[in-house]
Amino acid sequence: MTARKTAIITGSATGVGAVTALMLAKRGYDVLINYSKSEHEAKETERTCREAGADTLCVRADVAEDADCRALVSAAAERWGRLDALVNNAGMTTFAGSANWDALDAEIFQRIFAVNLLGTFQMIRAAAPHLKTTRGSIVNVSSIAGALGIGSSVPYVASKGAINSLTLHLARALAPEVRVNAVCPGMITTRWFVDGVGQEAYEKLKAHYESVTPLATACTAEDVAEAIVWLIEGARTMTGELLLLDSGTHLGTFGRAVVQQKT
Repeated sequence: MTARKTAIITGSATGVGAVTALMLAKRGYDVLINYSKSEHEAKETERTCREAGADTLCVRADVAEDADCRALVSAAAERWGRLDALVNNAGMTTFAGSANWDALDAEIFQRIFAVNLLGTFQMIRAAAPHLKTTRGSIVNVSSIAGALGIGSSVPYVASKGAINSLTLHLARALAPEVRVNAVCPGMITTRWFVDGVGQEAYEKLKAHYESVTPLATACTAEDVAEAIVWLIEGARTMTGELLLLDSGTHLGTFGRAVVQQKT
């Protein structure tokens, strides 16, 4: 068994997952980087983590497939002999709001749930025995969509709400050995939104978001990764927490409007 701590971060070729992998590498973790399509970006993330001093694995896997989830955990266990942290970051959506329900069908629902929810559960199920041994930590990357019922599509909103419930359930089920928490970001300034809606629509969405949120800013990937790393490295007595990283979106816009009127 290696003396260094180890982590698996699903969906870590780009964005929040990539930044989380690098932050953990800089803190002395060996990291398994996972991707399903973005091999070039995953290899680049692996390179930066190695430069930060980490031993790495870069493994292609679709978390919707149970065999792939088990293979990810087995690869880490065989390489390092331990697992200290699991970050369930892999996720997907379709950008079809409530005005475009006809764009949704059973296949889209099932695929989004398979990746976002089933993939999270399957990864936890495979990793739990190893995490219990190290008294490790799980962080699920959810969304304010699951807390507030808003988001890019109905299946996305529903899948993130289910992840939040799963987090609470498994925090109880895996205690006291394993802590299970979730981060729930609002808008994140990564290419995920740009790829989904296009650059022009993204700029309008970002401007609107920042005009109505109390803190007047969207999350960066670094903001979310810092919270994930804190939940892994610190937060010793925290489990079953749904940590909102939404610049105060959950507070609504009324309070900010009143403050602006008074100043």
